[in-house]
This record gives sequence, structure tokens and C-alpha cells, in this order.
Amino acid sequence: RYSARTLNRHLSALRGFYKWLNKEKYLEVDPSLILTSPRTSRRLPQTMSDEDVQKLLLSCDTDTAAGLRDRAILECMYATGARISEISHLDREDVDISQGVVRLFGKGSKERDVPLYKTARDWLEAYMYGARPQLIAKGRKSLRNPREEKALFVSIRGHRMSADVLRKMFETYVKKAGLDPMLTPHAMRHTFATELLSGGADLRVVQELLGHQSLSTTQIYTHLSIERLKDAAKQAHPRSEL
Repeated sequence: RYSARTLNRHLSALRGFYKWLNKEKYLEVDPSLILTSPRTSRRLPQTMSDEDVQKLLLSCDTDTAAGLRDRAILECMYATGARISEISHLDREDVDISQGVVRLFGKGSKERDVPLYKTARDWLEAYMYGARPQLIAKGRKSLRNPREEKALFVSIRGHRMSADVLRKMFETYVKKAGLDPMLTPHAMRHTFATELLSGGADLRVVQELLGHQSLSTTQIYTHLSIERLKDAAKQAHPRSEL
């Protein structure tokens, strides 16, 4: 038995095929017009608990330059809700430590400024003025393009860390922290949005911070925040077990 999503993909292919047959005069009537698509259930994004986030952050060995960098990356992801590609594209000049703001460039090169909470700002500052210069110095000889020195997050060879490298880094720390191996970097983005809405943030503010073009894309997080409220009420209400 196929899922509704799988059936809809097959139906989409069939409709496209029959539409072409009809256009090319191979068929007078498009039989796919009478087909109906099964309803799909809305799949809620995966989020992380406060405990899991802390486990992930604390799994970095901040006594090393690479570990300090990784802690700064994870803090930045959690503080801004940035996509992994946006983290990869960050340049040194995109972070204003004194103002506590990071400038992100989203889909279509649309830019947005997102505030940093103090803890994230402190870790980024420690990385930018401590670990980053060390990594840049180590990799200077291997840099093919001096422009890579503008990158905020660099590898142990001084190169900009790609989105794929950042994903692998995230997976490494998820495993080290003993968390669900199915967690992806996007879970931190989902957690960021859900926590803001649970805390009473306006939906349009969250939309702006996430860089969503459509408000409907952001609205799915309202379902997650409601589920969290239900769970909290179930645990705290004296009659929840009756």
C-alpha cells in the first residue's frame, strides 16, 4: 500500500503525460481530469527539546580552535534560525558584535538582520578574535583564493566551510551527544521558530526573522507551539490524568 504522498507524485506524472498526449492530438479527451488526489496529512517539522539543545552545545571541545568554532556555529544556528546554506555564506563583515546583529542572505539573495542573544554573541566573539585567526593562519599557505579569508567560518585549512561540511559537523555532534540520529541542522531552525511563537512572538516577526516570503510557510510552526502548550498543560494540570 502506497502513502498519499507517493500516490500524488505518481498522479502528477500521469497528469503531465496525458496533458501532453492531449496537446499533441493523440487523445481527444484527457482521462486524468477525473482523477482525484488523496489528502495528505501535514507533517510537522522536527524540533529539539531544551535538554537536547544543551547536550548538543556542550558536546563541543572548546579548548581547541575547531571545537570553539563549532560551538560558535551551533550557537549562531540556534540564535538566528538560519538555514545551513546561510551559515556557510556568512562573511566576517556580516556579524556586528557590538550591535549584536548578524546579517543573513537568504533565498534570492534577500538579506535580513537577525539579533543575537548575549550567549551566542559571546561565543562568536571568542571565535572571531581567538580561534578564527589561528585557523586562517594555519591555512594561509593552502588558500587558492585570498577572498576565502573573508569567510566567517573556516576549516582547519582556512577554507570556507561548505553547507555539506557543516551538515557533517552537525551529524558528528548529534552522534557524540547521543541524540536522535535523524536530527538535521534544520531542526534547530524549527526549534528557533517554535520557541519564539511559544514565547508570544508575532507571527509576522517570526516570518521576517526566518526569511519566509509567504506567511503560510511560517504558520506551520503555530501548530508546533500549540502542541508544546498541550504537552505542558498535560504535565502540569492536576486533572490531566483523570
